[in-house]
Amino acid sequence: MPRTLMHKPVPDDVNRDEDGSVIGSHSAEVRHAVAVAHRREWGALLASTARVLRDLDLAEECVQEAYVSALDAWERHGVPDNPGAWLSTAARRNALDALRRAKTLKSKLHLLVEPEMESDAPQTGSTPGPLMYDDRLRLIFMCCHPALSREAQIALTMRLVCGVSTADIAKTFLVTMPTMAARITRAKKKIVGARIPFGVPEPDELPERLNSVLTVIHLLFTTGHTAPSGRTLTRADPAERALDLARMLHELMPGEREVKGLLALLLITHARRATRTDAQGRLLLLEEQDRSAWDRAAIEEGRRLLAEALDGGAAGRFTLQAAIASVHATAPAYADTDWGRVLVLYDELLKVWPSPVVALNRAVAMAMAAGPTAALSEVEKLERTGELAGYHYLPAVKADLLRRLDRRPEAAAAYRQALDLADNEAERAFLASRLTETAGRG
Repeated sequence: MPRTLMHKPVPDDVNRDEDGSVIGSHSAEVRHAVAVAHRREWGALLASTARVLRDLDLAEECVQEAYVSALDAWERHGVPDNPGAWLSTAARRNALDALRRAKTLKSKLHLLVEPEMESDAPQTGSTPGPLMYDDRLRLIFMCCHPALSREAQIALTMRLVCGVSTADIAKTFLVTMPTMAARITRAKKKIVGARIPFGVPEPDELPERLNSVLTVIHLLFTTGHTAPSGRTLTRADPAERALDLARMLHELMPGEREVKGLLALLLITHARRATRTDAQGRLLLLEEQDRSAWDRAAIEEGRRLLAEALDGGAAGRFTLQAAIASVHATAPAYADTDWGRVLVLYDELLKVWPSPVVALNRAVAMAMAAGPTAALSEVEKLERTGELAGYHYLPAVKADLLRRLDRRPEAAAAYRQALDLADNEAERAFLASRLTETAGRG
């Protein structure tokens, strides 16, 4: 289908505000309104437009053009009462124009005949209906289809569901924009070539497919909570985008307990974000953080969701991780942490998710509950399996346990190994400091 619209489509490298929306010579009020609408409405608009066009690239162009039109129209006539409805109408009109120009109007017109299309001007009084939210859910499941690589799933989810610019996604993955653009293009071609459906899975497939969606959101959050590399410990945007996605998914699937569990986990974990480094950007351990500066409202919201997720049967892996985070978040001081409870929860988590990373985290809890000797034995067992080769947290945990046991030369060697594997500069600075301290006292 030709990529032809009435106006020039918005390229990916135009000037945008921090949320990815297009900016220019418009008032601050209008730019802010468009930025907020971009963050809130992009996924729903793209999903509903893609449903009728069955063409992701063309749908993106139609929605981008709607936001460009909004900048001028809202500057002239004021921000509408319902920006989402206005943008929905504008995007659908762009889709109608594209179909007309592609000379396929007769075969597609019935898909576009909805009440909001009957007026020549965008409406401000209507609210996007349930179909738009169903479309958004379809889009999420399509982006997280198991036929796509995990990297492609995350990149597509950020681009299509969140509306993040390709340039910003490239920064998240620490690759160039052309590299990321090519990766996203390949993923879109895979969707077409593999006939990946734009739809919600059948009930018998839903648990496995939902787990894939939750995993993608959690991985996106993790890249922001502790950046894989770079100068700063955290990156706010990926973490906040993941929170947006988790909230969206909870809105769309309120009865799914693991969706509640994931949102609870992200809220409770993100509540500590302002205290994880000092004013100079140095990493602060959990015991060093100012608990009075934690976001108590986010913690309480997370705990309410956790209670709902725990009600009604066996807990899943995200719910159990949220329960562990809750134990830490509710301890008045680090010394008051109920490590026995944390250890029990890790035991439960290992049953439902037998991951070597979980086993390593359990060893940390064991060190606090039962002492470093037993924990070191568990870490050495993990080391012998080779499953965490290249994972810098394994030698870092081992080094800390050896340091606590006053086995300084061995601890220093483990710190050197962790330092060789770590890429994040804040983590490297912390490990280097520990190495200097340990080697100096060895």
